[in-house]
Amino acid sequence: MGKDVIVACDFSSAEQTFAFLDKFTGRKPFVKIGMELYYAEGPEIVRQIKARGHKIFLDLKLHDIPNTVKKAMAVLRNLDVDITNLHAAGTTAMMQAALEGLTRPDGTRPLLIAVTQLTSTDAAALKNELLIDTPMAETVLSYAKNAAASGLDGVVCSPLEAALVKERCGADFLTVTPGIRFADSAAGDQKRIMTPEKAGKSGCDYIVVGRPITQAEDPVAAYRRAVKDFLG
Repeated sequence: MGKDVIVACDFSSAEQTFAFLDKFTGRKPFVKIGMELYYAEGPEIVRQIKARGHKIFLDLKLHDIPNTVKKAMAVLRNLDVDITNLHAAGTTAMMQAALEGLTRPDGTRPLLIAVTQLTSTDAAALKNELLIDTPMAETVLSYAKNAAASGLDGVVCSPLEAALVKERCGADFLTVTPGIRFADSAAGDQKRIMTPEKAGKSGCDYIVVGRPITQAEDPVAAYRRAVKDFLG
């Protein structure tokens, strides 16, 4: 899979989701299904969106003891998603167990990526609340190296760290980056942000865009703008 824009379908129901997706009569966007929609509708929503021809990033951010995550991934592997994820903070043992669970009997599996630090976390929160004295960039890079050593395909990081992750972990190690805002969009609760155009030049393989598209007056036009800006 090449570079692409992933649209965060952060809706609370299937009805809202399909009303949004029905607007896209041409190119079907790569979509992210997160906790809100998945917990509201269950695995059936994944099957329905997949049946419509969309690629899917299932964003559930698993983080538990290795055995629990392994068993959960063994269930998720049957949903035929393209990408799924977990928290790198769960340790290499958890990440390795997740890979085992996610791999189907025939050896195939979705791409597995690890969340380094959430894009809503800033340096002050990292130090004062998470009690991590290491600077943000070094923390993200350390988590990324652990993910790569565990056999994962990439990480979720802010666009500010994507180039460093590529430098440290290799050009083929995927960077999936939320925290994307158009220059004329509100930042919302995101702290470490970048425009699609700058992200496209900063080592990002996939950008995840939510509210600037889903809450736009014309979501299809906003999506096309993001694709054009990101891919150049």
